[in-house]
Amino acid sequence: MAVNGVEAFDLLSRKNYDAVVLDVHMPKMDGLQLLKELQKFKISARILMASSDTKEGARVTIEALEHGAVDFVHKPDSALACRNLKFKDDFLQTLAVVAGSGAQVAEKCRKPVTVQTVKRNLNAGRAVRNPSAGKKVVAIASSTGGPKALQSVIPKLPPDLKAPVLVVQHMPAGFTASLAERLDSLSRIHVKEAAEGDVLEAGNVYLSCGGMHMKVAPGAGGKYRIHYSDEPAREGVKPCANYMYESLIGSDFDEVVCVVMTGMGADGTKGIENLKAAGRKTHVIAQEESTCAVYGMPKSLVNAGLADQILPLEQIAQEITLNTGVM
Repeated sequence: MAVNGVEAFDLLSRKNYDAVVLDVHMPKMDGLQLLKELQKFKISARILMASSDTKEGARVTIEALEHGAVDFVHKPDSALACRNLKFKDDFLQTLAVVAGSGAQVAEKCRKPVTVQTVKRNLNAGRAVRNPSAGKKVVAIASSTGGPKALQSVIPKLPPDLKAPVLVVQHMPAGFTASLAERLDSLSRIHVKEAAEGDVLEAGNVYLSCGGMHMKVAPGAGGKYRIHYSDEPAREGVKPCANYMYESLIGSDFDEVVCVVMTGMGADGTKGIENLKAAGRKTHVIAQEESTCAVYGMPKSLVNAGLADQILPLEQIAQEITLNTGVM
């Protein structure tokens, strides 16, 4: 246990730990400063952030994820709330994922992405791409490691992308607005936290609000709009990407470009399976294992035989653009 950030840095510089639970606010050196110092001195640590959902706390949490934190837990407002069984279960589950992430980092070092792998994965989808054919929608699902992964995808999309982009990132309420603001500041394409009733427009990214399920519903003039539902959590998460994918079954988009990125669990698999079973044309991209913080959601998709392409993170934005085209 460290009583302040300086003591934590000293401990981490002298010893390796399975995982570190790091608060945002600490005496002498706050959590964000500590992460920056660890990066500066190339000290490796598997960090789980504990953060409040205030605007400032959410902003710092997003920055912490950019600077190497693997994931975060929403810190309860009172000590009494910490005794809640759901908080305990969520905390321990997330901590286990963070503690296990080191093995995957080591695996990345042992199995780098080769040029041959990239070429093979890119060529796998050449025959099915046709960006000039009809209107399309892009639907992205991500979880643990997702905020950082999204920063490798969304800012690379062109502002005149010929499709709207829907994003479900597993996050509690209070954090997604800060993530949307951060992505928007880094991107040429417009990014916003989706609001109830937003009309889907090409060249815009709609990030699901935390704590609610984002769906697509028909609107006036043949347009589609954002609709939120308060149904129970599914796959243990809320928002759940399965609901997003299934809401597109009744739409008249000519193709749904599905992208499933880093995260624990299997969210996205059932929704995409149901989308395909309904006869909807899809093009499905799964993030390649060595570039994932946690190879759970993409692995589930690949094991189910649903992926048309398996791509390293740095190739995903290019492939989305090639599949949808520009206006």
